[in-house]
Amino acid sequence: MTKPTRPGSQHKALYGTARWKAIRALHLRANPICVYCGRAASVADHVEPHRGDLTKFFEGALQSMCKPCHDSAKKAEEARGGPIGCGVDGIPLKGWK
Repeated sequence: MTKPTRPGSQHKALYGTARWKAIRALHLRANPICVYCGRAASVADHVEPHRGDLTKFFEGALQSMCKPCHDSAKKAEEARGGPIGCGVDGIPLKGWK
């Protein structure tokens, strides 16, 4: 009997590859500041969720984030389907649902 996997867990191994580690290191070296809060970044976040797509995973746009912002604000945005909040003009950000 095979052990069932959680949805999306098959691509978790990609984060352990030498290729990803090199991409991540280069990105964080060039972009060391969290795009959300301005603190030191430790996560190279995929701007668009890759959902296991190898091209998006290895070649997609990245943004630097600190772990707290990645694990809270970014997750909340993805759950809502877009950015949270309003722009300086008071209009909800694109994708707000």
